Formats: sequence, structure tokens, C-alpha cells
Amino acid sequence: MSIDRRQFLKASMAAAGLAATAGSLPSDVQAAAAKPKVYFTKELSAEGLLKMYKLVSADISGRTAVKVHTGEPNGPNILPREWVQHFLANVPNTTVVECNVLYASPRQSTEGHRKTLETNGWSAFTTVDIMDEDGDANLPVRGGKWLKELAVGKHLLNYDSMIVLTHFKGHTMGGFGGSLKNISIGCASGKVGKEQLHREGSKLWSGGPNFMERMVEGGKAITDHFGKHITYVNVLRNMSVSCDCEGTAAEPVRLPNLGILASTDILAIDKASVDMIYKLPEKVRAHMVERIESRSGLRQLSYMKELGMGSDDYELVEV
Repeated sequence: MSIDRRQFLKASMAAAGLAATAGSLPSDVQAAAAKPKVYFTKELSAEGLLKMYKLVSADISGRTAVKVHTGEPNGPNILPREWVQHFLANVPNTTVVECNVLYASPRQSTEGHRKTLETNGWSAFTTVDIMDEDGDANLPVRGGKWLKELAVGKHLLNYDSMIVLTHFKGHTMGGFGGSLKNISIGCASGKVGKEQLHREGSKLWSGGPNFMERMVEGGKAITDHFGKHITYVNVLRNMSVSCDCEGTAAEPVRLPNLGILASTDILAIDKASVDMIYKLPEKVRAHMVERIESRSGLRQLSYMKELGMGSDDYELVEV
């Protein structure tokens, strides 16, 4: 097909205009088009954990909450306490935070929770802030179809930033527990917020895709609250199909230890963690895949994407 000089010049000028417009876009808009980075190391150690955090720590400042699942009494798979002790010693102005639980457990009450923290070795090196000890605060859920607000531990409002330090594993109701579960269920207050997430009508312990969506909406309340001042580290170690909330009743660990992931994008890091499971040999991964899919766990990822919480198209960077 032929094109005359006038058409060529017109097309060239249009292209130049588009290029100029793109070049003049704010840097944050240009950055939004780039794939989020998910950093990965096979080094499972206190030093490896700290190294990975430092790669995603640029926007963490001020008084900083470190959200960790501290586990049921004598839970066998929770993060090594010596790793977290080393982490706190090297990251200033940090406090481990938790909330009480809804299910039958010593951690239903603050008193019982503190005894469990002592049993599990946390109290030997830090004072965990049980954020709902003094009641709740409500955070808005923007764009939610199930929730308009989430009741969180009141002390959450005392922090400027949050580091989400997650033991990635399976979950009885969620299919898997990653960074999303850690901040959504984990920051919801024990008496109110956790029931908001778990209840559907007259049924308290309601699972399936609707539960995944409520969990995502709860997580969005937390990510919106902290904005850019929140970052994520997932530790893929001692991964049972059971959550750490099952304690000594957890199913045996049958997956290999894989490593540590870090990102500033919650969807990207949880998607990368799931992808690593799915890339294992079929016989190795089958039990975890069954747990994830039988609980509609992948709806966590797709609904985070629908709510604009991050990107599932990430760049994996091994370090």
C-alpha cells in the first residue's frame, strides 16, 4: 500500500506527539507500567531474611509494626524465633504485632495469648504488641462488596509502617496462607474483625470463594491504610497444608523448603509463592494443590487483581 508525503509527515508528527506525551508522564505513572519485582533467595537463614527485607525496605520509616504469626502453643512450623530476634536487632524502631483469635484457643484472650507467646519463646527477646488488647478501630474498605469497614486492633493506628513477615503455608479454610492472610485475618480484631471476615449470614465459619473475597477486602483495608509504607517477605519453609493456627495438630510437612521471597507488591509475592508450589513435580505438590484448589484459594489472587491491589505479572529476581 502506497502512502504520500503528507500522510507520512502527519503520521510522523502524531508518533512524535505520543512519544513526547509518554515522556512527560509523571514518574509514578511510568513506574506503574513496569512489572513489580519479586526477589528470591534459597538462603534460609536469619541473614537471608534480613538481606531480602533490605531489598524492599525503601519506604519503611517511623514506628514500624512487624506482622508475624506467632503460633499456637508449641507450634512446630512457625518462623524460627532466632531469625526474628536477629531481624528486630537490625531493623530499628520495630515491634512484633499480633491480634487475638476467634476460634477456641488460649489466644482468644490477651492473658492466654501472652502465656502462649512465652511458651513459644517470643517473650524471651521481645514484647509483642497484641493490638486489640485495648479494643478495636475501624478502617474503611474501599470498593468492597462484602465489607464497608474492618475492625482491626486499635494499636494498629500507632504505627507508621508495616513489615509483613509471613510463614507461607497451607490453610484449612483459605487454601493457602500468604501475606494477604497474614494482614487480613492477622490484623482483624479477635472479637469483631475476625467474625466480619469469617461470617456469611447465619454461618460463622463460612469458606469458599466468598470467604476469599472477604479476606481480600480485609487485606485491602490494611494496604490502603499504610499506602506505600508496607512491604512483604514470604518464607517458604516447613510448609504444611495446615496453618500455624493448628499448632501441634498440623499435618506433617511434605513439601521441600524453597527459600524466601520479598516484594513491595502483595499480589505479586503471593502469586510468586503459589507459582513456586505449582512448579514442583506433580507427586510432590499434589497434596498442597488439592488443599488450595478445594478451598477456592486461588480466588485470593484473582480478587486482589480485581480490586487493584497489585499485579500478578511480576519479574522474579534471584539474589
